[in-house]
Amino acid sequence: MALAGPGELEYEEKVNDQRERVVAGVDLGSNSFHMIVARLEADGRVHVLDRLRETVRLATGLDEQRRLSGEVAERALGVLQRFGQRVAGWPHSSVWAVGTNTLRQAKNGTEFLERAEVALGHPIEIISGHEEARLIYLCVSHSVADEPGRHLVVDVGGGSTEFVIGERFETQVLDSLYMGSVAFTNRFFPGGVVSRENFRRAEIAAALELTSIREQYRKLGWQRATGCSGTALAVQEVLRANKWADSITLEGLKRIKQELLVQGHVTKISLRGLEADRVPVFPGGVAILKATFESLGIDRMLTSTGALREGIVYELLGRVTHEDVKERTIRTFAERYKVDKAQAARVAETAVALFREVCVDLELDPNLDPAVLESAASVHEIGLSIAYAGYHKHSAYILEHADMPGFARDEQLLLAAVVRAHRRRMSRELFARLPKARRKSAFYLGLLLRLSVRLHHSRSAEPLPTIRVTADKTNLSLIFPTGWLEERPLTRADLDEEAELVRGVGIALSVR
Repeated sequence: MALAGPGELEYEEKVNDQRERVVAGVDLGSNSFHMIVARLEADGRVHVLDRLRETVRLATGLDEQRRLSGEVAERALGVLQRFGQRVAGWPHSSVWAVGTNTLRQAKNGTEFLERAEVALGHPIEIISGHEEARLIYLCVSHSVADEPGRHLVVDVGGGSTEFVIGERFETQVLDSLYMGSVAFTNRFFPGGVVSRENFRRAEIAAALELTSIREQYRKLGWQRATGCSGTALAVQEVLRANKWADSITLEGLKRIKQELLVQGHVTKISLRGLEADRVPVFPGGVAILKATFESLGIDRMLTSTGALREGIVYELLGRVTHEDVKERTIRTFAERYKVDKAQAARVAETAVALFREVCVDLELDPNLDPAVLESAASVHEIGLSIAYAGYHKHSAYILEHADMPGFARDEQLLLAAVVRAHRRRMSRELFARLPKARRKSAFYLGLLLRLSVRLHHSRSAEPLPTIRVTADKTNLSLIFPTGWLEERPLTRADLDEEAELVRGVGIALSVR
């Protein structure tokens, strides 16, 4: 094989560097699926290279048992296959695909995701409502003028509506309510009938949802309000096209509602500025937005074309430039729960070192898994803030149920499972709720974290000696320098006890 010359190497480095900064965000929304491809320029600007959008109406596919129907699922898979062609061959780190409210609700969501990931060719994560709200705000805060004061952002989606109050690039409150344009149109405008009674029922239902955040948001207040995504953009376009208003106001929403009542049915809706694919879900979106204005006391709302998919891109590009929200979240949790940082750092360093020794033999991911292990080690003791007894269970509960910016639902489950497994009895059942593709690696990550915690039981700053480690799927050997274990009876006893515990899950631990 011929070696490349200096010029060829320089060119290849430039190409690789540029490729690392080209990312794609995929939003599996309840109404539409979106993909945005963008590049981070040298001057810090984000340059959009491509946008893809297809209406799927995923929310209409949920039956009474909240199972996703075959017809809608097949339509969604067809869209993802087309999206997948655009990012075929890309590294997974450059593509982030997320599912939102409908997939959060679908009881057979895991089954659908397995097929969806094959169609797209990349992993898909279901994110929480709070994470969705954070990403939406991330986009809007990058897309509008950087003005002082608090900023209210509202995104009426197909299956849920996100609310955020923040200042500049930092959020202060985030909420996701179970009301969306697709869901509300199906529920309150049956058969497409747009009547005064149907509108009244929809607005009352939205107002009831809003009672959970109304007082907090009114008390905190804001200096400006922005709406984003389909409903807000459609409403503003109708208001402008008909010269009723140049921004969204309560009077403008009342005017649109009156026009919809006159037309009486979704098949008859014809409003200047309203795109055809928005018509079937427009009444539900208008009802939600009108109730939002009335409940929160919004006077005027501008719009931003950016939404969740752009937020995904900003998040990915932030990771490229080492502004990783996940890392910040882990640090915040460690500080909030008064973690012994020195001890956590020792455990993390040893756990990752053990991982490097055995990752090939155990077929672990050398790029993805060390970050999970390091995060787990950094917060494995947060449960001590509740009680020492069963603190590993407290830690896992917090990690599974807390709002963790940057983490998808399955990532929180993975982190919680690894931390839960680091102490006391170990069981493979602890990993049963994880996606099948992650159970094996999660089991071994939990095992490595257990060993690292044992090795640092004394909480001493004394460095560990060089430890030889060998492993296969059922055997793990730790070989210490001669005499080292004999001089440390606590460590010896800990490892002997650990050998007994892991024998119950089919692991033979040898220590000498």
